[in-house]
Amino acid sequence: MSLQDLKIKTFEEYQYQYQKSVNQPELFWDEIASHFTWKKKWNKVLSWDFEKLDVKWFEGATLNITENIFERNLPTLKDTPAIIWEPNSTDTENKTLTYQELYEAVNQCANALKALGVGKGDRVCIYLPMVSELAISVLACARIGAVHSVVFAGFSATSLSDRIIDAEAKLVITADGLRRGAKTVALKEVVDEAVKNTPSVEKVLVLNVLNENIQFNPSLDVKWEEIVPQQSTECTAEEMSSEDYLFILYTSGSTGKPKGVVHTCGGYMVYTAYSFTNVYQYTPGDIHWCTADIGWITGHSYIIYGPLLSGATTVMFEGIPTYPDAGRFWEIVEKYKVNQFLTAPTAIRSLMAFGEEPVEKYNLSSLKVIGTVGEPINEEAWHWYAKHVGKDVCPVVDNWWQTETGGIMISGIGNLSPQKPTFAGYPLPGIQPVLLNQSGEEIQEHEVEGYLCVKFPWPSMIRTTYGDHQRCIDTYFSNYKGYYFTGDGAKRDADGMYRIIGRIDDVINVSGHRFGTAEIENAINEDPQIIESAVVGYPHPIKGQSIYAFVVSDHPIDKQDEARKSILETVTNIIGKIALPEKIQFVSGLPKTRSGKIMRRILRKVAEGEIESLGDTSTLLDPSVVEEIVKNRI
Repeated sequence: MSLQDLKIKTFEEYQYQYQKSVNQPELFWDEIASHFTWKKKWNKVLSWDFEKLDVKWFEGATLNITENIFERNLPTLKDTPAIIWEPNSTDTENKTLTYQELYEAVNQCANALKALGVGKGDRVCIYLPMVSELAISVLACARIGAVHSVVFAGFSATSLSDRIIDAEAKLVITADGLRRGAKTVALKEVVDEAVKNTPSVEKVLVLNVLNENIQFNPSLDVKWEEIVPQQSTECTAEEMSSEDYLFILYTSGSTGKPKGVVHTCGGYMVYTAYSFTNVYQYTPGDIHWCTADIGWITGHSYIIYGPLLSGATTVMFEGIPTYPDAGRFWEIVEKYKVNQFLTAPTAIRSLMAFGEEPVEKYNLSSLKVIGTVGEPINEEAWHWYAKHVGKDVCPVVDNWWQTETGGIMISGIGNLSPQKPTFAGYPLPGIQPVLLNQSGEEIQEHEVEGYLCVKFPWPSMIRTTYGDHQRCIDTYFSNYKGYYFTGDGAKRDADGMYRIIGRIDDVINVSGHRFGTAEIENAINEDPQIIESAVVGYPHPIKGQSIYAFVVSDHPIDKQDEARKSILETVTNIIGKIALPEKIQFVSGLPKTRSGKIMRRILRKVAEGEIESLGDTSTLLDPSVVEEIVKNRI
């Protein structure tokens, strides 16, 4: 059976399928999953208990997700491009891998991993640039049943080390360095620092990207070029249970320690392919391009797994949208005749600043669907995107989902669904969102606002946080019993469409990257002159949110610029440049309740410039600190 049979073709069919998925969820998903290749069929579609977070999909079934990419597709797609890799520089040659070539490359890498002692269930940390070997490494892990943990190659050595230690990774795959715009970054140096205190790491597999001389430790390091190409192009896929771990992906939370979100083989496979086919209305022969980094969940689901399971051609881009100029995205769309394009509101807003000329000079007539992901999109950016990129004929699928959900949850379905700027739209079949009030009661009416939760399991949902199941329960399932709590607020309009209005916990979303306030504060507090800090997000015209830090020093700061520079260096070393505060204000104290809780509500208003409406400050331990903070606001 073809996955094309799963494609919804009218809005009326969507409505029918949605009702079926709610009224008969097990029958619905049984029929969807039957379109995939399984080694052994399930004996039960679903069992679940949100209180204990015990969710199992397709129990008793066995499979290998890569067989659904390769063995299933090769008979008809052997010579079809699977991955088109577009380099950072226009001077570098691009690379296309057919399904057959990708299959052989994945098998060689899988055999190399086995030669390095990696087996089923072992964790492999991947810290690579956006080169085709990143996708190959991910699929090689899946081929042999190893659990991949991709870490975005912008995180610091400390952040990388924390993730390696938490996952107890046996192997790290990295490169000598990466290219990003006009810059290069020495990745191997970061890894060398990170693995100094990671006893679980037995080997580091190093890919040559920059041809740079690097420090090489013969007892630990192995060169990709000396082991991978020599391997056999045949590798039998490991038989995996549906609920076996496929990957761990770390995400920031409201506490300092990153959470290792776990996704499993069967449910993730079914849902990512189903959502990809429908949201993007994929048709065989289409070229799909998601501009995300594979270090984030969007790259996992909609660069690698969703498109390749569906037999699509997926574009991987090494560079950034403004290099060598602001027309780079549109040049690539024209070059490959891209049909589905997915990017972040941050990228759209940054490109808007360059005007229409960089867009108008390219032929974008191949586009059928344009998407936005990572954060809520503002109305101005939505209209600019629809008009200048979509030419007012492409639907804008503004999709809402999370690392924890595995796949798109609320979105338009290609050109079938109603379009409404800033509204993600309707839930996909199988997804049952609700809005709760502060008492945890479901709000039945429309034209309302509340806490966005999900009341029924879906196949690609988080199963646990690696090594700490209770933390997963506490974070997502304890706020409101019987519901998955998303941490987002949302509005529902008169027609039942959803608009996401942002985080309601202590998480800041910078350019689609989520950071817990505690994570950044812990890093700032490592600076020797800082004794305490509080960070909040505030609106930024390009990034969506920027970080405003209020810091308390152990002595009066005379040279504030030097002190700020020191703090920024500290944060860069501990987390990475992607978490740098835009503003740092030195204060004598922070607004706290008598029990010692920092009142971030007040600090958010200061950061946003809403100093006329700070609310009641009389309950604070020392209300005078607020006056000082407001007076010296940056």
